[in-house]
Amino acid sequence: MAAARRPTQTAPYRCTECGWTTIKWVGRCGECQQWGTVVEAAEQTGITRSVTPVSPGAARAARPITHIDTTDAPRRTTGVGEFDRVLGGGLVAGAAILLSGEPGVGKSTLLLEVAAQAARAGRRVLYASAEESTAQVRLRAERTGALHDELYLASETDLATILGHVDEVSPDLLIVDSVQTVSSAMSEGMAGHPSQVREVAATLIRVAKDRGLPTIIVGHVTKDGSIAGPRILEHLVDVVCQFEGDRQTSLRFVRALKNRFGPTDEVGCFDMTGAGIAEVPDPSALFLGHGSSEPGTCVSIALEGRRAMPVEVQALTIDTKAPNPRRIVNGVDAARVATVLAVLEKRAGVTTSDKDVYVSTVGGVRFTEPAADLAIALAVAGAVKGWSIPRHIAAVGELSLAGEVRPVTQAAQRRAEAARLGYRDLIDDRSGRLRGALGDVQARAKGAPGDDVPEF
Repeated sequence: MAAARRPTQTAPYRCTECGWTTIKWVGRCGECQQWGTVVEAAEQTGITRSVTPVSPGAARAARPITHIDTTDAPRRTTGVGEFDRVLGGGLVAGAAILLSGEPGVGKSTLLLEVAAQAARAGRRVLYASAEESTAQVRLRAERTGALHDELYLASETDLATILGHVDEVSPDLLIVDSVQTVSSAMSEGMAGHPSQVREVAATLIRVAKDRGLPTIIVGHVTKDGSIAGPRILEHLVDVVCQFEGDRQTSLRFVRALKNRFGPTDEVGCFDMTGAGIAEVPDPSALFLGHGSSEPGTCVSIALEGRRAMPVEVQALTIDTKAPNPRRIVNGVDAARVATVLAVLEKRAGVTTSDKDVYVSTVGGVRFTEPAADLAIALAVAGAVKGWSIPRHIAAVGELSLAGEVRPVTQAAQRRAEAARLGYRDLIDDRSGRLRGALGDVQARAKGAPGDDVPEF
């Protein structure tokens, strides 16, 4: 037998023939006296010896996926249609939902409305607020009309006490506001520490799964808009929802960033009022002007998730002698506006380099997708030339640097929404180039009663 290679470091060694072990390397086994049988032995970690296999019961036995029955976990509506849309149709038994958003955007108001609607439907709800007292929550509930006997309130920051409330109340829906302000005695550190957030979230999710209890957890966000705490928090939950909105406007959006039970391209639209939060099932009128066809306005069809919505883009141009004309935008991407202005001047002959240009959207909506390029170009061209785009025309398209009008995603859905809202003509990639789109606007405006015919 060939002699084993001598190791270069001290380690346990054993004989491959009889199993004799030693801590020193030797050429001959001390038991069987065989040469070359002593080799370096792998050190045992003890991990496999510490795990004892457990036989699962009949309820937990592995079964073919085709034999799994889902009828015992039906969806339950929250009573808030726009929130149900984002969740994929309603709450699933045992689902853990994380709702995040900036401070003051209305997370607690939305969840209080969800809790009240669920209570009115005959389901018992436990609202555990770790940030507000029960009196504060009661005052907001009176203002928004969310009072019901099946809605239970608890102001607790200790996880064990919250679980005690769950045992006593036996709710059908649990809301914890928020996970960063709850602490557990099983983990060190103050509330909000990553280890605390991980322990609290893991415990709440485990309780939700074991009891089939839908649980909604509120999460804070950092200054850059991401969810605060360890990233594992988003991995543990089933659904991650982002509550967005500008404090200067009443419009609010709920987006699903992750959803194990439904699509992630749905968007819920809400309107924050003095009496609480209201659903906006058809937000078309929110992003349009008052119907006047002023120079420098153009309607486009935006896509929020799978929902098509009309958005009015407005432009204003003012002559200037400044060496660097101003470019002020609101609701659109500043870089895309600068590109559109360059293409408009180079490829269509509409001069904007000697003018201050202001571009904005109506209603505070953000329209930053490439589909806004053509509407911005037509609005700016109208502002420069002083003509109005007729009210029956909408524009959707992406502009290339060569002046081509390129197709956009979900074009058929945008056309259908434009037709539903009464826009008879849609200017899009069928025009070919930007000059062709401007000519199509002129051609389709001729003969329309009450509309000004643009001149180029």
